[in-house]
Amino acid sequence: MSKLYIIPTPIGNLEDITYRATRLLNEVDMILAEDTRNTRRLLDHYQIEAQVESHHKFNEHKKAGTIAHRIKEKNHTAALVSDAGMPGISDPGYLLINSCLEQEIEIETLPGATAFLPALINSGLPCDKFVFEGFLPHKKGRRKRLEFLAGEDRTMVLYESPYRLIKTLQQLAEYMGNDRRAAVSRELTKIHEENARGTLDELTRHFENRKIKGEIVLIVQGRR
Repeated sequence: MSKLYIIPTPIGNLEDITYRATRLLNEVDMILAEDTRNTRRLLDHYQIEAQVESHHKFNEHKKAGTIAHRIKEKNHTAALVSDAGMPGISDPGYLLINSCLEQEIEIETLPGATAFLPALINSGLPCDKFVFEGFLPHKKGRRKRLEFLAGEDRTMVLYESPYRLIKTLQQLAEYMGNDRRAAVSRELTKIHEENARGTLDELTRHFENRKIKGEIVLIVQGRR
């Protein structure tokens, strides 16, 4: 029976993958990967031999419908993985999933590693209600979005590049106030994992004049 599995992969520590995920990666007819080189390192670690094909943000518009058609026509099973974490969360996945649903292909999504949940729990900020914002717009619409978020009363979860972290902290402080509490998590599950907590002003001073590495999850307290 044709089927698409959505399989989360480790965000750093290769042990953060389920038995079920490794079994399915061994069994499917093909694996669709954001970066085939990164995925191949994971597969080699678990001695998984499988056909791997690229499926990333630069080709998903062209390939999603074709791949879905191939899965159905050949009665194949396929697994979609990203470089790290859950496909579809700030990574490719949405278009392929919808193309498969349109062609009545079953979708099965596995639970597993994702960056924002550990960061949210580690932050110490309220996590009973939160909003996931992902990456803020880089240019167009950025200030308008910051204005909107300044009025948000739920805890906010953002992804950020290490190259833009200081700018984002400063802009958040501009719209929300220097004393708004926040937390920055980087290199989650890796050797140099860091979870820094404090006000937006304190976090800016903590990270400025430092060489920042790793993927960033930024948790911001909602308006009080």
